[in-house]
Amino acid sequence: MIPPAFEYARPASIDDAVRTLAEAGEDAKVLAGGQSLLPLLRLRLAFPELVVDIGRIPGLRGVREDGGTLVIGALTTHHDVIADPLVRRHAGLLAAATATVADPAIRHRGTLGGSLAHADPGGDLPAVALTLDAELIAVGPEGRRAIPAREFFVDFLQTALRPDELLVEVRVPKTDESDGWGFHYEKFSRVAQAWAMVGVAALVRREDGHLAEARIGLTNMGATPLRASATEDALTGAGADGVARAAQSAAEGTRPSSDPSASAEYRSHLARVLTRRSVLAAARMG
Repeated sequence: MIPPAFEYARPASIDDAVRTLAEAGEDAKVLAGGQSLLPLLRLRLAFPELVVDIGRIPGLRGVREDGGTLVIGALTTHHDVIADPLVRRHAGLLAAATATVADPAIRHRGTLGGSLAHADPGGDLPAVALTLDAELIAVGPEGRRAIPAREFFVDFLQTALRPDELLVEVRVPKTDESDGWGFHYEKFSRVAQAWAMVGVAALVRREDGHLAEARIGLTNMGATPLRASATEDALTGAGADGVARAAQSAAEGTRPSSDPSASAEYRSHLARVLTRRSVLAAARMG
């Protein structure tokens, strides 16, 4: 289909982009890699009066270290996230989950910041950001502000970003395997490259044969990405024999939808099964 008519702007700097967004108000959409926005435009599910293309703004790509944190530019493509040695060494869960996103063509165009700002609960990376306790940095007319991932996703396709703010970077605390961290991301899809019916991101820290800490992020189990808090609590101090029991509570507090792909009951079942698999793989207990 042909998208509805819209005005187009291509700012040359972050300041220009913020000023453009402030002038447009809620009538503007930001274009990064375009892999989420363009389908919405073509299907006429989005009707912005202005599209603000930030693709050529310098300084929004790449990965660097800042002490115990990785700083990833919002325009860093999925492909570059997967290939970056710093991400692979210090945030393996992010690299592993990003490698499952769609197909190579989309991974070469889509961006980390774009995926998070789109905030589709069926997308893989919002739940991963939540699991990693990431911090998202926005710039607006009043300057920079840091938004914890747990506060960033507020509803279906809605974030805590204000209309005049631009997501510029994602800060991810390091979770090195040398410090006892293990990770795994597993999802179940109806067909290859489709949205996940359910996905589970597991990040665990091993200590003396037990789990000293566990974080479980859930994809497509509600209007936003979620943490399986009851399972996380049950896994603390658990050994291999306790993982299956803890995974039974993975769907507690969730509100999965029913649609032609899967019922809510089936999604809850998948959450329990995939959580068990992911935790055992992350902890190398399976």
